Amino acid sequence: MTERVRGVRRWGAPLVAAVAAATVTMVVSPTLGASATAPSPAAKAAKSAKNVIFINGDGMAAAHREAARLNLAGLDGQLTMDKLAASGQLTTSPHDPKAVITDSAAAATAWATGEKTYNGAISVDVDGNPLATLGQQAKAAGKATGLVTTAQVTDASPAAFFASTANRSAQDEIARQYIDVSKPDVILGGGEDWWLPKGTPGAFPDQPAEDPAEGSVGTKGNLVAKAEKAGYTYVTDAKQLGKAKGGKLLGLFGNEEMFQQRPEGQGDVYSPVVDLPTMTTKALDTLHGNKKGFFLFVEEEGVDEFAHNNNGTRVLQAMAQLDRTVAIARAYVATHPDTLLVVTGDHECGGLTVEEATDAADESGTGVSAEDGPFAIQGSDKQFVMDWTTSGHTGADVPVTADGPLSEQFSGKHPNTYVHQVLSRILAPRH
Repeated sequence: MTERVRGVRRWGAPLVAAVAAATVTMVVSPTLGASATAPSPAAKAAKSAKNVIFINGDGMAAAHREAARLNLAGLDGQLTMDKLAASGQLTTSPHDPKAVITDSAAAATAWATGEKTYNGAISVDVDGNPLATLGQQAKAAGKATGLVTTAQVTDASPAAFFASTANRSAQDEIARQYIDVSKPDVILGGGEDWWLPKGTPGAFPDQPAEDPAEGSVGTKGNLVAKAEKAGYTYVTDAKQLGKAKGGKLLGLFGNEEMFQQRPEGQGDVYSPVVDLPTMTTKALDTLHGNKKGFFLFVEEEGVDEFAHNNNGTRVLQAMAQLDRTVAIARAYVATHPDTLLVVTGDHECGGLTVEEATDAADESGTGVSAEDGPFAIQGSDKQFVMDWTTSGHTGADVPVTADGPLSEQFSGKHPNTYVHQVLSRILAPRH
């Protein structure tokens, strides 16, 4: 609750107003049979909207949200992300000749461009041709833009909104495109290794004890120096981030991801140098002054990475930070009703189910089919277990919840490309 109060005060509105506004459910439905010359309610909402906050729980589907709900809010409670006015589902399949299950790159490309593509592609079509992205369109419309993630800032999901490359592994090229081409105003997350040439460590030393494989690997020169020359303030810890004022902001808070993704008890660490709620609050502080509005992409990567390792304890930690972040965004929407907030996941990871903790006859065994837990249910003496069926992604639908103008458009079931269809009504330049 403390984070939410601070965020609301920073944006110049009393907490009472934020809470009151947050309780209002706005439902707008297109009117059947409306005059062809009269704007629909959805068109009016799009015209009045200026800002978009798009939040990705990477790897998060219904079971991840349910496990977090039980652990954080209890049997009768709700996560903040589940309190948003509208809800629906998204399908996630890619257009890949070798796969039917998406990776993060193809899924984020569907969001960012409205086109499906092959796994590993960053906003290029199936033939490798670059596609227009929402981040670039928002910038062309005069809006401020930003990305916040606990992954590398050049990882697949944020990259799809601000870069185009045939291979998601070209993270130094993605960083170069950020500075030279798409120019997001705020870039906050991990991945310093990709911004510096091999043999040139920065704030985070090469070959750290927690992961000796990490180290600077860039091939595009010193992109941190290039960013500073382009007017970005560069920060590497929470204190520096707090002192940064206005203008363009680049914050890199780790060699790679902002955590160590391993199975439980095998060197797994979830303790970001700067947590996701803090980065998001700073991004909103920096972006919200733009008179034409802003687009902010926010991602919690830990859900996916720890689900790959079937690590329920760390998944729940990452989910807690994600929901705190959604609360900050929701408070912003409450005092800025021209803002659309969308919360979803790019795909499911782990084949997760939530089960009784007392079922000794369950069919699960060892390895990737093992039960994880038990975990406490908030406010109860009961427990649950998280049962994994794979260490990879699955084709399960992902929930989507939304608030603000056009949020009602997310009710029902849609392909993931539908995200672009809705967001572009706010972000794309208007002629």
